[in-house]
Amino acid sequence: MDQKDNSKYLTVTALSQYLKRKFDVDPYLGHVYLMGEISNYRPRPNSHQYFSLKDNKAKISAIMFKSAFSKVKFVPEEGMKVLVRGRISLYEPSGTYQIYVDSMEPDGLGALYLALEQLKKKLAQQGIFDLPKKPIPQFPKQIAVVTSQSGAVIHDIMTTVERRYPIAQIVLFPAQVQGEGAAETIVDQLKRINEKGYFDTIIIGRGGGSIEDLWPFNEEIVAQAIVSSSIPVISSVGHETDTTIADMVADLRAATPTAAAELATPVLRDVLLHLQDLNVRMYNAQNQIIQSYRDRVTNFANNVYLQHPERIYDDYRLRVDKATDKLCQTMLGLIHNSKQIMYDQENRLVKSSPRDQLHYYDTTVNNLTQQMLTSVRQLINNKKNTFGSRVAALDSLSPLKTLSRGYAIPTDDNNKILERTSDYKINDEVNLKVIDGTVTLVTKDISEDNNG
Repeated sequence: MDQKDNSKYLTVTALSQYLKRKFDVDPYLGHVYLMGEISNYRPRPNSHQYFSLKDNKAKISAIMFKSAFSKVKFVPEEGMKVLVRGRISLYEPSGTYQIYVDSMEPDGLGALYLALEQLKKKLAQQGIFDLPKKPIPQFPKQIAVVTSQSGAVIHDIMTTVERRYPIAQIVLFPAQVQGEGAAETIVDQLKRINEKGYFDTIIIGRGGGSIEDLWPFNEEIVAQAIVSSSIPVISSVGHETDTTIADMVADLRAATPTAAAELATPVLRDVLLHLQDLNVRMYNAQNQIIQSYRDRVTNFANNVYLQHPERIYDDYRLRVDKATDKLCQTMLGLIHNSKQIMYDQENRLVKSSPRDQLHYYDTTVNNLTQQMLTSVRQLINNKKNTFGSRVAALDSLSPLKTLSRGYAIPTDDNNKILERTSDYKINDEVNLKVIDGTVTLVTKDISEDNNG
């Protein structure tokens, strides 16, 4: 049998390597722009992301490495339509082709706007927007400002505070307010201010710009830092029409940095005028109070009892005399009533003397005793008569009474009374009971009475 030539056969690995090289060197597959719907997406925190992109007729596997996914501003969701950019390559172990995604944006709405809406929804579910706002101190001594050191914001705030309330101290905490790492520097400065603890108010802000420029103030870590601040925060980010997450969670929102400074400080001149007005009102009020006390002292001084103190006791003497008379009359009335009650009780005791009751009860007992003796005698006599009659009746029915009249009672050896001729037998002994003993007889003849 001829041996087959295997040199023309490829291994699976060799074929996979060949196809992978074809994918990798194809210029059209090195930069691919795809539009599709996310499918089979399971978020993997702090790791590479694996999912699929599909349309009505086809599906392709996708992978996005951790470094690329960290730059995505929104949160991908199952079924979301997205625009991705990447390269197509072959995964040799399984022999499947897939896209390695370098960037991703939502289809239609911009990535930043989508991320902003997603963060608003998340914070709303956590109840952060409903937390109570801290009041802004009315007369601050020290104000911390978190903004760029080189921007116009700090200049506007300092100028406004100097004009309105120059006794307040402005302390700048420089922070990066745009670009990569800006959110982290803002959070660090907010923490520093709270650690120092002696500031009355915090102003955080920057000038206007695009949503990309203002994005650090839409970061969740900045929102959490503002909410966690124990010092009231005034947010002034962008222009009047720009609204960021920082504006929404701050204790007070200002349209511009100048407005923020105005909200943080009063006008010193107005404060001084108000203090002067309060001073005048307090002075007038004190004078009115003093005059009122003077009038009261004058009225007391003109009182007749103060001019003639001895008259104070006259009224009390009269009241004591009247009270004494009333007390005496009351005591006499009480004594009279007590005597009358005592007399009434004595008469009741005399009328209800126990001697009469004892005599009545003694008589009653004697009468009842005589009645009882009479009844007992009568009862005994009745019992005797009844007994005698019953004895006589029993005696009349006694067999001995019959025997005393000459009759006898025949019995056999078993003391059975022989009543009829059939109870007798010839030559049997018969015991005959008479009044004074027993006679034994022998039966010689038996004859029946035909009348019986």
